[in-house]
Amino acid sequence: MRPADRLFRIIQLMRATGRAMTAREIAEKMEVAQRTIYRDMEHLIASGAPIDGERGVGYLLRGAFDAPPLAFTFEQLEALAFGARAVQMLGDGRLAQAAREAMEKIAHGLPPDHRQRLTAAPLRAFRSALQPEPPALLGDLRQAIAERRKLRLQYDSLKDEHTERTIWPLGLSVFGHFWLLTGWCELRSDFRDFRVDRISAVHVERERYEAMAERSFEAYLARM
Repeated sequence: MRPADRLFRIIQLMRATGRAMTAREIAEKMEVAQRTIYRDMEHLIASGAPIDGERGVGYLLRGAFDAPPLAFTFEQLEALAFGARAVQMLGDGRLAQAAREAMEKIAHGLPPDHRQRLTAAPLRAFRSALQPEPPALLGDLRQAIAERRKLRLQYDSLKDEHTERTIWPLGLSVFGHFWLLTGWCELRSDFRDFRVDRISAVHVERERYEAMAERSFEAYLARM
């Protein structure tokens, strides 16, 4: 890792932690020697970073400090590039376009060497011959989730049972070849997953559902 990248990550770590940290603790998180952290701290303090502390005591980042915008490490840029390319392969058209536009905005604000690392990252995502096209419903489902609007679904289960459900749409996930819509099912009073390709019809209701921690996507994931 380049020294400049490491310094930026130290700042990020201290901001996220929000408390005093010893050089040993920082070194373990960064996977470097403790003497390297001492040297990095001296450099940061000399450069004007609002860090209080000293060797053998610990270091605290004062809350007023903000890192420069778009100060990405090279590895973070490669992660962004790969993520955006995966979205373009797996997401619907609107999401793919948003990913392209986001990458253009990020690239525009980067210095030349970082922009090159972003655009030329040797990481690609491809859809296999078995991977179906993204469901046309994805855009409408994403909007319903964002607006917390109830959905009336007509659904064909894997057992060829046709049902109608009113659900609170909470999140979307992709598993291999299939997209799953997770929602709170009013009929079952519980979380349910629905394969998007087996939704035969969907109606976005005018009624909104109330955000509830126990019926959130995070609660569903925690249960899993």
